[in-house]
Amino acid sequence: MKIKTYAILSLFALFIVSCSVVDKLLTFTVSNQTSFKIASGFPLNLATEIISPDVTTNSSAEFQNNNTKADLVKDVKLTELKLTITDPTDKTFSFLKSIHLYISTDANNEIELAYLDDINSTVNTLNLICTSQKLDKYIKASSYKIRAKAVIKESVTKDITVKSEMKFKVTADPF
Repeated sequence: MKIKTYAILSLFALFIVSCSVVDKLLTFTVSNQTSFKIASGFPLNLATEIISPDVTTNSSAEFQNNNTKADLVKDVKLTELKLTITDPTDKTFSFLKSIHLYISTDANNEIELAYLDDINSTVNTLNLICTSQKLDKYIKASSYKIRAKAVIKESVTKDITVKSEMKFKVTADPF
């Protein structure tokens, strides 16, 4: 009886380890970035839109590097969205009250990507809260648009350039 129990437990452990290894082989990260400007004279305490240039994805190459292709992608989720002030280099996010970022393509409706409210920061980098939206069709596209809606709580006397770095977790079937 003990031998059967050990055999069953061994097979179960092997199954668990095998599933974990296969899952890791089919899961990888796609990173993209874009920049946008918050113009001086931005209105205070009003939600104002900021549109970034189109973000060209490198997903086809990323899919191929990970032995898959776009039509085999099963799930894409945003795992990290970090904002960093790149100009002026000594500026912090103390001027910002809230920010919400949205993603869209020419063929897909806009959805919220990440946000942060009640910002009280004296650093030049913010990690936003990622939504749990399914992003497959956005990452499979050749490019997408990012739109920010920001509320400023302090006067901005000089244009501020903000870099947005995004990391997407991709799960796909192999070739």
